[in-house]
Amino acid sequence: MSTLEISAPAPAIAAKASRPFADVWLISFGHMLTHWYPATFYLLLPLIGNELGLSYGQIGAILTCQFVCGSLSNVPGGMIADAVARKGILMALALCWVGAPYLLMGFTHSYWTLLGCAGLVGIGNNFWHPTAIPLLARSFPQRKGFVVSIHGMGGNVGDALAPLAAGFLLASMSWRSVVVVNIVPGMLMACAILFFVGGLNLGEGGAARQPVPVASGLRARLKDLRELLKNRTLVMISLGSAFRAMTQSALLTFLPLYLARQMGYSPKWVGLCMFSLQAAGFAMTPIAGHLSDKMGRQRIIVSSMAMTMVVLLGMAFAGHSDVFVILVAFLGFFLFAVRSVLQAWLLDATPPGQGGTSIGIMFGSQALGAAVGPISGGILADHYGLSVVFLFLAGTIVIANLFVFFTPTPERRVV
Repeated sequence: MSTLEISAPAPAIAAKASRPFADVWLISFGHMLTHWYPATFYLLLPLIGNELGLSYGQIGAILTCQFVCGSLSNVPGGMIADAVARKGILMALALCWVGAPYLLMGFTHSYWTLLGCAGLVGIGNNFWHPTAIPLLARSFPQRKGFVVSIHGMGGNVGDALAPLAAGFLLASMSWRSVVVVNIVPGMLMACAILFFVGGLNLGEGGAARQPVPVASGLRARLKDLRELLKNRTLVMISLGSAFRAMTQSALLTFLPLYLARQMGYSPKWVGLCMFSLQAAGFAMTPIAGHLSDKMGRQRIIVSSMAMTMVVLLGMAFAGHSDVFVILVAFLGFFLFAVRSVLQAWLLDATPPGQGGTSIGIMFGSQALGAAVGPISGGILADHYGLSVVFLFLAGTIVIANLFVFFTPTPERRVV
């Protein structure tokens, strides 16, 4: 196979500037769906744990299985995303792949089947991010932080609305019925994404306006991977992102458990609290992305992670008071706003045509960190109580911030 180079004259790029932003909203809407199912599952975990008699460690292991499988498949998924021109097909596949295992979970009574389905979810998500994020960054190189944050905001919307909807449905349905009902709109939306985006060859035109070399062959892909792993900026950002993901995964696993078991909240109120956490992230994500384009990625990330640590320490010492719930909302402002900024910073350091692979590396390291978080938090909670988990999370976000602080700042590139 020969090397294919995609290019367009500068005037043509400027003339077609209106079309890509429509693509931004479509792709961001699809991103919302990839987050909808996992966000619902976090709210269902306390009920699943009660029905199956699971310990905190076993509940954490379900999420750990998902993230381990995601870690192992992220880099291959990124390499596939770089090699395949039909980006819309990959995104539609990811949407279907994420939703189907959750439907199967609604019919199983086996803990081991739950683990297997969680692993399939971890694999399916890996086609979405390496495809969508570099595509958006390539289309808007001067507004990279902003458009990637719009994409991230779609994920925040799914994370926020899903537990809210599930919490109200659980007031009148079993968790198994909620899973089945919840799948229907998601599958319909996946078909809509396939209809509007699936037929577009985004690797050869459409949103891909900038010159992008697409290497061919497995040998070339492996060579690109080796070169990327020598990139100190990329490695440091990925490691910092891994510890941030560890914080996030353990928080989303044990915060609903804390609210349900320690504070006695009903599923509806747990859903409202999780909504407030994600809604705060939704509000701040595009602001953080825009500021990172103007002020620099590192400054925004370091300050946000520092505030995350302060809020987590406050939650650890707030006990069962109303202050704890107020701090949950504040936490969302800082923890979730930096996800997209980290992705934009990574793409700043990525050579042209390797955006999917670099995102695969980042999400692979994130998945590994996210895998450690729930199982570690579960073991701590079994031995010392749920409040100790929040102290553990404050420590992991400090480590993440240290990696970010010492990361060299690259020259911004088109990916």
